[in-house]
Amino acid sequence: MTPLNILHVLRTPVGGLFRHVLDLTRGQIARGHRVGLIMDADTGGPAADAALSTLAPSLALGLSRQPMRRAPGLADLAALMHVARRFGATPPDVVHGHGAKGGAYARFAWNAGAAAIRAYAPHGGSLHYDRDSLAGRAYLGTERLLLPRTDVVIVESAHSADIYRRKIGAPRLTRVVHNGVAPEEFVPVAEAPDATDLLFIGELRRLKGVDVLIEAIARLHGEGRRVTATVVGAGAERDAFERQAAALGLADAVRFPGAMPARQAFALGRVLVVPSRAEGLPYVVLEAGAAGKPVIATRVGGNAEILGTDAGRLVPAEDAAALAAAIAASLDRPAETAAAAAALRARIGAGFTVDAMVDGVLAAYGEAIAARRG
Repeated sequence: MTPLNILHVLRTPVGGLFRHVLDLTRGQIARGHRVGLIMDADTGGPAADAALSTLAPSLALGLSRQPMRRAPGLADLAALMHVARRFGATPPDVVHGHGAKGGAYARFAWNAGAAAIRAYAPHGGSLHYDRDSLAGRAYLGTERLLLPRTDVVIVESAHSADIYRRKIGAPRLTRVVHNGVAPEEFVPVAEAPDATDLLFIGELRRLKGVDVLIEAIARLHGEGRRVTATVVGAGAERDAFERQAAALGLADAVRFPGAMPARQAFALGRVLVVPSRAEGLPYVVLEAGAAGKPVIATRVGGNAEILGTDAGRLVPAEDAAALAAAIAASLDRPAETAAAAAALRARIGAGFTVDAMVDGVLAAYGEAIAARRG
């Protein structure tokens, strides 16, 4: 592929979306492309600042940060003007918007005569909303408005592609490109001496099902099983989850150490539980599976695509009783649990790598460029 000028636009530099953009950016640079980043100035914290400081010297199109609010408002005008100025300073061949806000900026702030293609990766975002709420109607309506300004939609799972078509419409071009992990992430992580039975890693919000996990643990305690858990992450609903655990008599059984890198957190629990109500293709499942960590997850998003023939092990979302049964089975059958973890690790190694992800995204750009020229 001829070297491209690529600008990535996103809002918050945290979580799986940020990890995806970093991996994609590094891979595109390694393949000879000129890349730049545009993102929010007020979020991310020290971890994001450190990652961006390391990456910045390699960004031929530069790094700029502008305040970007989660909720729509007048502040969006300043952000749109900033994005438009970046487009004018170095005309890109590809503008790749990530998440609902990044995707909106990338496609609204546009010169209609420009030749660049517009790629959009929802990363869940608007796809989590339904039309039966005011917010859902606003977000999905905006997505439909932006559909004609989108050359290619790149989603992390076939599940997300189906939701996009059902809730928003049929894009000109859709490509499924699974998230991927790096070779060093296949190194196992040793458990800490005080590791708990279970481990959760993620944003502490209801969407991630932390409340369902706590209820499942309470059910197990009610059966006389003193299961313990470590809940790693930060979020606005952390206090609510801590109060729930205390109210159910689990203050000593469930600990909340705060946010930390996933591989550091893997040492703190024996079995990773991903009790989400909705997902795209969660990095934490890929990361844990690559490290050989047993995983219990809900049947949402692209989890079935990750597990493949073992997808029958997934549990229904928002079902604390089913989750408790899956946890008990995992702890009671260590040989079966270890075999499932080994199978998951092999499957991830065969089809969910960073190199495959980067190549897939670049191939999607190439198809969109060819379609635009045609």
